[in-house]
Amino acid sequence: MNQGRCIAAILTARQAIGRLGPGSARQNCGMPCDWLLIDGSSLIFRAYYGALASARTSRAAHSNAITGFLDRLARLVGDRQPRRLVIADDWAWRPQWRVDLIAAYKAHRIAEPVPAGLAPCLPVITQLLEHIGIDVVGVADYEAEDVIATLTRLAPGTVEIASGDRDLFALVEDPRVRVLYPQRSGLAVIDETEITRRYAIPGRRYADFAILRGDPSDGLPGLKGVGAVTAAAMIRRHGDIAGVLRDRPLRPADRDYLQAALTVVPPVDDLPVTLPSGRRDAYPTNEPALRPLAARHQAVDSVDRLLRALRSSPQRPQARRISTTAD
Repeated sequence: MNQGRCIAAILTARQAIGRLGPGSARQNCGMPCDWLLIDGSSLIFRAYYGALASARTSRAAHSNAITGFLDRLARLVGDRQPRRLVIADDWAWRPQWRVDLIAAYKAHRIAEPVPAGLAPCLPVITQLLEHIGIDVVGVADYEAEDVIATLTRLAPGTVEIASGDRDLFALVEDPRVRVLYPQRSGLAVIDETEITRRYAIPGRRYADFAILRGDPSDGLPGLKGVGAVTAAAMIRRHGDIAGVLRDRPLRPADRDYLQAALTVVPPVDDLPVTLPSGRRDAYPTNEPALRPLAARHQAVDSVDRLLRALRSSPQRPQARRISTTAD
């Protein structure tokens, strides 16, 4: 995976480990989805910090981070039974074009170094995924959330997005798209009903809500004096940020922030990428290279678990895109 993602994922991963969302979100396996899109670095960092908690030596932490990633990926594939699988990578954890619009964007993360114990794991994970035959997609100057948004738009049929990044709640679209969000009790299934339950807003208005309320994890200031309750009330009254800009008197600085945030916050869904196949006729695609690499990093059992999960996923024709009406 690209090391530019590392710094960005540290805080999100730390918050995701042990995070318990408000209330009791639904957690179910449901029917197999057509596409499972995974925020690769979110998964890597959860595996890494889980490895640190259990390892007694740096060498053990290295091996545990790699095997922990593979095991988490295998559980995801085995539990969700996707017909097609793609991992999204960050090639820019803090894109300059976003910083140019909102200078505070992720500024608090600049000082957080890439953990020395994690850096050597990233190229190993990349090679293992390549040899297994799992598609990994990244785009220069964009974050994984943008890659996922674009793939979600391109993918026919149902989509599940596995990530600890709440920015991706903006992509929820019943009945086609939902987010699998890590909590202490397991993966919470985030659909439009769950967005409404958690935030008291229409299910497709999370990005507007986050812009108004602000998001410290991304360095978004929000509107001064506007918290979650007020932000939700503004969304219910005005519909979206465009409605707030149109209907409410605002200070010039607040108006400038909202206009900039409309570009910065929503994941970009029109990147120049082609939808990969997301599936191989047989796994792994390069066993002669995979086996010695897995052995060197004590990952043979974890690789085998992932291969079994991939081979057991249903291989059905892609469903047609489900027609939905935006709220």
